[in-house]
Amino acid sequence: MDIKKKFLHGDLEEEIYMQEPEEFVKKGQENLVCRLRKSLNGLKQAPRQWYRKFNSLMIDHGYHKMQVDHYVFVTKFDKGDFLILLLYVDDMMIVGRDPKKIGSLKEALTKSFTMKDMGPAKQILGMHIVRNRTKKLLWLSREKYMTKVLQSFSMADAKPIGSTLPTNCKLSGKQSPKTKADKVEMIKIPYASTLGSLMYAMVCTRPDIGYAVGVVSRFMSNLGREHWAAVKWILRYLNSTPIVCLWFNSGKPLLEGFTDLYMPADVDTSWSTYGYVMTYVGGVVSWQSRLQKSVALSTTEAEYMAVVKTS
Repeated sequence: MDIKKKFLHGDLEEEIYMQEPEEFVKKGQENLVCRLRKSLNGLKQAPRQWYRKFNSLMIDHGYHKMQVDHYVFVTKFDKGDFLILLLYVDDMMIVGRDPKKIGSLKEALTKSFTMKDMGPAKQILGMHIVRNRTKKLLWLSREKYMTKVLQSFSMADAKPIGSTLPTNCKLSGKQSPKTKADKVEMIKIPYASTLGSLMYAMVCTRPDIGYAVGVVSRFMSNLGREHWAAVKWILRYLNSTPIVCLWFNSGKPLLEGFTDLYMPADVDTSWSTYGYVMTYVGGVVSWQSRLQKSVALSTTEAEYMAVVKTS
C-alpha cells in the first residue's frame, strides 16, 4: 500500500510559524505570518511527527514494534496466526496468512490516512518480488537496479569477471595520492556515488559483494587510482552476475549462522575482517562484513572474536 501526503498527517508539538504564500499576501499585511496547525512537507519535524502518528495508530490496533527495527509492526492471533506490517516512509507491505485479517487492517488504516492499495506485492524499494506459489518459492531480485547502476557509470559494456576483487588484492592508504595535482584529478571521479549505489545493492540483496564493498569504502576520503580500479572491478563482477538474487523456500523453520574471517585483512592497521551470514528456511536473511576493532594475536583468537560478534 502507498500512503498519500504522509507528512501532512503529523501533529505538531512545537509552535511554528511560516511566511504566507505569495498568492495569499494582502496589501498592507506583508509582514504577517501564519502559525502552523499541522505538519507540512519540508519541516525538520515532519518525518518524526509522521512516524509518531503512525506508531500511535498501530499501538491502538494492538500491534507492537520490533525492537531491532522500529518500522516493523507485528501482532499475533489465536492458533499461531499473525500479521506483519513493514513501513518505509510512505510505502507499506502487509504480510499474513488470512486475507480477511489483512483486509481488516487495510480498512482501519484507510479510515485514518489517504491510501492507495497496490495489490499483491511485486516490487518494493527497487526489489522485484517473484513467486512460485505452487512450489512455495520466492525470489528477491535487483536486476533492473543493477543494470541501471552499470549504465549510469558507463560499465554496462565492461568485460565481465568472476570475482569481486582481484587475486591477492592489497589496498592501503599508501596508495592514496600524494601530490596536489593527483588529488585534484581524483576529486573528479564519482567514487562516493558509485559506492553508495553498491552499498544499497549489498544491503538489500547482494551479500556476495559485502566484503569487497567494505574494503573499498575505507578510502572514501582520500582515494587513489588503485582504489578506483577495485571499485570498477566490483562493477565488472556485477555485470557478470546481474540475475543473482535472494531465494527462499518452504523448508524447515531453522535458523542457522555461518561466520568466517580473513587475517590480517587491513594492511594499514593489521585488523582482521570477519563476516557472517544468517539463513532461515534456507534463505539468507542477515549478513555483515566488517573489521575487528583490535589486533588478534593468533588465528584462533581472531576466530573466537568473530564468533562472539556474530552471536
